[in-house]
Amino acid sequence: MWAINAEEAITYYLSVFKNAKQGLITRYSKGMEPDKEGTIMFSDFMLENQWFAAMDSAHKHKFSFNEAISFVVYCDTQEEIDYYWEKLSAVPEAEQCGWLKDKFGVSWQIVPSEMDEMMSKGTPEQLKRVTNAFLKMKKFDLVELKKAYLG
Repeated sequence: MWAINAEEAITYYLSVFKNAKQGLITRYSKGMEPDKEGTIMFSDFMLENQWFAAMDSAHKHKFSFNEAISFVVYCDTQEEIDYYWEKLSAVPEAEQCGWLKDKFGVSWQIVPSEMDEMMSKGTPEQLKRVTNAFLKMKKFDLVELKKAYLG
């Protein structure tokens, strides 16, 4: 939920992800104060075959976006990792171990597709090497992670 910028966020995410589409948009009408006429009451949109919902709200809320929730983007190549990192990262101090925060405060994990297999099927020594390698990284370096895995 955003405070009067859901449409900006949706438009941005639709421009970043190649497989993306807008779904339903319902807007607040006149007389629905304190919400501003024309802002988004409800909208859904799809990014990489996953549906998301967004809405604006002029009401006070006791919550906001934080690191307790993050969206994972699996990437097959370093070029993909670099692309999503460049497009999404907006808070350099939040970057660590493949995690970033975008300009809307949403946390993302930009992860090599191979990472799950490395971490689930590696030997204890491989896991230690990969973990030691990625703990030093902000954006994942696929070549360095593979080197660490292979020893």
